[in-house]
Amino acid sequence: MNISELLADLQDQHDETTARADELREQIDHLTAALAETEARLADLATTRKIIAERIPPGTEPDPPETNTTYQAIVNAFNQHPGRAFRARELHEVLSMPTDEATVNVTRSRLGRLVRQGILTQPGRGRYQKRT
Repeated sequence: MNISELLADLQDQHDETTARADELREQIDHLTAALAETEARLADLATTRKIIAERIPPGTEPDPPETNTTYQAIVNAFNQHPGRAFRARELHEVLSMPTDEATVNVTRSRLGRLVRQGILTQPGRGRYQKRT
């Protein structure tokens, strides 16, 4: 490769890198605008919540938030039975949940999400276990 070819190659790389930097700057501008909109929305929601909270009659307490979600119950069941692999229906029986097919299918979906999040593993088809 001679000097002219080397310089031409460097110029091509420079042009490509400049174009990529421009693309990234555009993305940053877009994300900055989206962040500003989201932060403004958060401020609006906080203001709305504050106004509504001020309008609640004295002595009226809002319902406490649910503290034990189904996901937490599922993970707790796996924590209470370390090393055990469950099928969705078996998990329903352990948690005293309904065992109708529709409800068990919802739990299968939840178990799949927990696998994707890395909390559970799937040692066999339809079997779920706490990741160790």
